Amino acid sequence: MDRRTRVASVRKGQFGTREEPFPGRSVRRTASSGRSKPMRGPTKTLSVRAQNVLKELAVELTGEQAPKGSWIPSRELLLALTADRLAAARNCGPQTAREIVIWAQGCGVTIAPSLRAGRSLSEMWARLIANASTGALSSAEMIAALEKSIRRKSVRIPIAFQIILVKTLLSSFE
Repeated sequence: MDRRTRVASVRKGQFGTREEPFPGRSVRRTASSGRSKPMRGPTKTLSVRAQNVLKELAVELTGEQAPKGSWIPSRELLLALTADRLAAARNCGPQTAREIVIWAQGCGVTIAPSLRAGRSLSEMWARLIANASTGALSSAEMIAALEKSIRRKSVRIPIAFQIILVKTLLSSFE
């Protein structure tokens, strides 16, 4: 049997079935070694820095006192976390925040990204106007947009958004 026939028959499964190295998990084959590696996913334990950040936030958000040493955050803490809180936390840079967000997703809790993450003002206004037209605009999004506009010292607010803002304010006074 030549090499081509052998490779084709292995692909067809004629020489037996290959067992999955990690049942139920996605596997990536690397080009250099050909060995299987599990796909990157939530880590089993948090780094010491991430644990310390969460310990500080636990006191602020839930009043929970974390023990010294290794610690697993409660579900209530993960539900109370926001991307803005992580961004403002002491010793929590982008890498640590990303680690916490991925770990929380592994625990079944999604931490929504910051509303102001990397969008230009024109993109932000267009997105808010589109959300308002579908009825999916929240007051938190409007406040975040206005805060971003103030931080950037921008005096240009689109007329369509001004109309939405006036309608929202009028409906809240009625």
